Amino acid sequence: MSNEQHTERGRIRVTGFDPERVRQRDSLSDWTEESGGETEGRFERAWKRFKRNRTALIGLFVVAVLTLLAVFARPITMMGMTVQPFSIAPYDPTTIMYMSPESSAGTYDSPTLSHPMGTDGDGRDLFSRVLYGGRYSISIGFIVVGLSATFGLVYGAISGYYGGWTDEILMRIVDTVYAFPGLILALIIVATLGGGYWQLVAAFAIPGWITYARLIRGEVLTIKENEYVMAAKALGARDRSVIFKHIVPNAMPPLIVYGTLNIGTVVIGVAALGFLGLGMPPGTAEWGTMLDQTRETLIQGPGGAIPWWATVFPGGAIFLFVMAMNMIGDGVNDAFDAQETGIEGQGGG
Repeated sequence: MSNEQHTERGRIRVTGFDPERVRQRDSLSDWTEESGGETEGRFERAWKRFKRNRTALIGLFVVAVLTLLAVFARPITMMGMTVQPFSIAPYDPTTIMYMSPESSAGTYDSPTLSHPMGTDGDGRDLFSRVLYGGRYSISIGFIVVGLSATFGLVYGAISGYYGGWTDEILMRIVDTVYAFPGLILALIIVATLGGGYWQLVAAFAIPGWITYARLIRGEVLTIKENEYVMAAKALGARDRSVIFKHIVPNAMPPLIVYGTLNIGTVVIGVAALGFLGLGMPPGTAEWGTMLDQTRETLIQGPGGAIPWWATVFPGGAIFLFVMAMNMIGDGVNDAFDAQETGIEGQGGG
């Protein structure tokens, strides 16, 4: 027997295998030679997808512009110190123009060069009030979502991780809160505590955490069965370390998607309470409260005319911000993949 026949005897021949096709297929992981052997994380991959979504980037641009206009509308003073000295708004939002000697403006004046959005029923400049009003509406939306998501994350992670009676008791509390519509609970809280900035934050944050808790709990129930979690437990890691270092970071995508969409929902809710007269105190330059003060103009204004600008511009600001947040939320959802997050179809409007 020749050497060539001897070497061929121990080999296994595989038929139907095309090595070129394997080289050209999509990678099964995020490892690339260009990355030096390092994998690309889920959030890095999601950010690359998000940047390719033009609709989401337009929404992000609109939100950024509205936020910057609100921040720089008037100077900000904290503890007697001016931390933001710039002023984009030409007038103070509380200034009554017809009481100013140098102004000829009156009540419900139509838009002009000196007052681009006209004046309201008290003769105040609407352009300045709309810019300044974003401080209330936008900040409440972000603060409520931040507080609700933080508490819901901890609550849901503990419930899903420990399971058993702990999970049963915590989820029955969630079901009890879920039995009441969120806006009804907000109305009850505002009616009890009164109107005001932090009262509105409490009105939407107290019932708002339950959805975050349920989302995180569902993710934790799945993730805690993975091998790397079991390995961390076997190595003696504490429960707190396992939950917040190994489980929660991998359960964040659904929370981020829902939180992005929920900001717009909160802004609409705040505006709704303001329109009902249950939000900020009368005269405050908050978008919903501004609509409440001018709702009589929807029927008929002074002299039979309808001053459309008194409601169109505050309402348009609400619409623009909420639409932009929903565009961002849809973009984030697509970036993380709807099947991966499980938030598909849960809009923020």
